[in-house]
Amino acid sequence: MRIALSQIDPHLGDFPGNCAKICRNIAEGRLAGADLVVFPELALIGYPPRDLLDKPSFVDRSLQYLPEIQRASEGIGVIVGTVSKNTATTGKPYHNSALFFADGRLLATAHKRLLPSYDVFDEERYFEPGESAVRVDFRGEKIGLTICEDVWNVSHYLPRPLYHCDPVADLRRHNPTLLVNISASPFHLGKASWVGELLKAHAVRERIPVLYVNQVGGYDELIFQGHSMVWNETGTLAATGADFREDMVLFDTTTGRGDCHASALDPSSELIKALALGLRDYTVKCGFQRAVIGLSGGVDSALVACLAVLALGHENVLGVGMPGPYNAPESLMDAAELARRLGIAFETIPIGELFDTCCRTLSPAFRGLPPDATEENLQARLRGLILMALSNKFNRLLLSTGNKSEIAVGYCTLYGDMNGGLAVIGDVPKTMVYELARKLNSLYDWIPERILTRAPSAELRPDQKDQDTLPPYPVLDGILAAYVERRLSPEEIAAEGWDEETVRWVVRRVEQNEYKRWQAPPILRVTTKAFGMGRRNPIAHGYR
Repeated sequence: MRIALSQIDPHLGDFPGNCAKICRNIAEGRLAGADLVVFPELALIGYPPRDLLDKPSFVDRSLQYLPEIQRASEGIGVIVGTVSKNTATTGKPYHNSALFFADGRLLATAHKRLLPSYDVFDEERYFEPGESAVRVDFRGEKIGLTICEDVWNVSHYLPRPLYHCDPVADLRRHNPTLLVNISASPFHLGKASWVGELLKAHAVRERIPVLYVNQVGGYDELIFQGHSMVWNETGTLAATGADFREDMVLFDTTTGRGDCHASALDPSSELIKALALGLRDYTVKCGFQRAVIGLSGGVDSALVACLAVLALGHENVLGVGMPGPYNAPESLMDAAELARRLGIAFETIPIGELFDTCCRTLSPAFRGLPPDATEENLQARLRGLILMALSNKFNRLLLSTGNKSEIAVGYCTLYGDMNGGLAVIGDVPKTMVYELARKLNSLYDWIPERILTRAPSAELRPDQKDQDTLPPYPVLDGILAAYVERRLSPEEIAAEGWDEETVRWVVRRVEQNEYKRWQAPPILRVTTKAFGMGRRNPIAHGYR
């Protein structure tokens, strides 16, 4: 049997658009000689729908498009993810389901059995779990149906199994010849390799091919890589979908071989592709076509500008230089040169007069008090005001340029440099920012070398350097990775060799600045623990 793995980028809630895309891909699979076309989890509605599921009309409207998909299955098999209603009198109102259509009729419905409710997931809030394994006999194959998390409850693979049942083990009693897993598994750095090892283990243990079809695209903070896979019973990778774009790959169960469209990506290339996809999908799906960025002459804004050009095209990006009283002349020069190399529009709007006016206006209230962080923040907020004005006037999405290191310890200004509709690199530590910038320069030579070699500075007071306030970035990022991503205690981090006083300073700053992160723009998630929906820390608490 020839199977087409169709990794698509649905638009959440765009039922006619998603349905049309599914039907086009069914037709494409038929022309390619496929017997079965498989789509990702919740492909008809998009994943994750979150509280849209609290609107009965949302689900009712989605169900109206299933007959069209059913009709498109004439002469071919189709597995598609969607929401179905729970017909029982108790439990959550919906199931996360896989529907198997063939020859114009519905052959089977499988409900997701393991519903994740950790990190960025909250499926127990909406869905009722399925109760039994489902096998479908189709064109000589006995196909076991699973949905995403259903293949993750492996005792030797996780430090602690989270569920009391194992859907793959339950399917074993039905003697499947093929295991299909439809998925919408969010990206983080290295995720594809991790998932591959899991699927490979299932294929070898069950002695059958395992087909994994993953969603691609961006949804708010989340990025989906695609990278669909087929592992055969010998533990050989037999087919792969492309990374970070829509794709269809064919796999033949008779020969055990299929198309391989994925390419080996180093970590920097993987992150660049992920961030560009997340930025593009967020911008377009929110109704924007163009973006605006404050260009400071520093590496963070330079990286965001490069990503914006990759995502949206140089003609849709505006850079703005806003020199203030303490900016070095080379900062504006480097920002202008970056814009020239990128081919983007560039405007210069000085803030010196605005700053002086604000200081004079506030001087009666501040009488007798020396300048401090208040005046520094005032400069950042004036720049934020200008950028938001340009965003409003010209319908451009403002891209925030803060990195994870700064956001973690509050080295950023509310209503200033934190302004924006999307924090593109808010989950990228500063050390990684430099790695990505150098990778882009090796490919395109976009970033002036001085931006990469100058000591980083917010330039909010004379001769200011980041390292006047922060530990060296390699130290800061190492401690943050241990505290935020690995959730170690200060004592455990110090035991790994980090200076204890520095560790406690970093941890204290992380905890003190939770309130800022609650007011940050959505942050594209690329690590195992981003500041966003997957990290729900309270602001007002007494645990130290």
